[in-house]
Amino acid sequence: MTERRVPRPRRFLVCEPRHFAVQYAINPWMHPGRPVDAGLAREQWRSLVRAFEDHGHTVERVEPVPGLPDMVFAANAALVVGGRVFGSLFHAPERRPESEHYDTWFKTAGYDVYRPESVAEGEGDLVWTGRYVLAGTGFRTTPEAHREAQEYLGRPVIGLRLVDPYFYHLDTALFVLDDENVCYYPEAFSPGSREVLRRLYPRAVLATREDALAFGLNSVCDGRHVFIAPQAGALAARLADHGYVPVPVDLSELHKAGGGIKCCTQEIR
Repeated sequence: MTERRVPRPRRFLVCEPRHFAVQYAINPWMHPGRPVDAGLAREQWRSLVRAFEDHGHTVERVEPVPGLPDMVFAANAALVVGGRVFGSLFHAPERRPESEHYDTWFKTAGYDVYRPESVAEGEGDLVWTGRYVLAGTGFRTTPEAHREAQEYLGRPVIGLRLVDPYFYHLDTALFVLDDENVCYYPEAFSPGSREVLRRLYPRAVLATREDALAFGLNSVCDGRHVFIAPQAGALAARLADHGYVPVPVDLSELHKAGGGIKCCTQEIR
């Protein structure tokens, strides 16, 4: 019998892609000469917000800033755990001004914000599991930032090395299903990191490279519903077999900048 999954209401921070464009290349998905339909990107983003709200989740908004085309990818701005905000220091100079605007939003909302000294890209590489932080490195966030996060948050941090440039952030290769399990693409990780994940999550849902290239692992799960790219149909079917309920949301225009559902979604805990 398929296990009955229980959703939990979440609070998300998002940023409208009002100024979205591909103006530079900082990952293999980005091609500045490729046309981008900014209107379509906004409509797809609105469909994501509607999907979250239709499933009972609270959505907060930060105001987009002209000249910051990647500000839509709110997850990269911070990791929030227990009301503590571990902010960002982006690897790419083009994105570094985003941090100040997100920090301002959090401070205005009453949060203390820690600005890391080492390169750290928020929930892009720092994934809260309910017990500890899984922390990616290899392309963006540094191991030194992992140590800073552990000291500031007071939560155990487990480092994982990413090895495939197409999966340059941890949230392109792994997402949390619930407090007990994750879904991930094993070959995105170094051999030692794969072994760590096997030991931590022996019942994990495993994804293929095709799933990952379709942004299937850049998903958000509330414990039952999985907000997932419709292009990752095979993975959605596999998750349904495990008792999760896929909610397809197409962000294909935003894929042109290397981001998807999770990239657009900062969770406030």
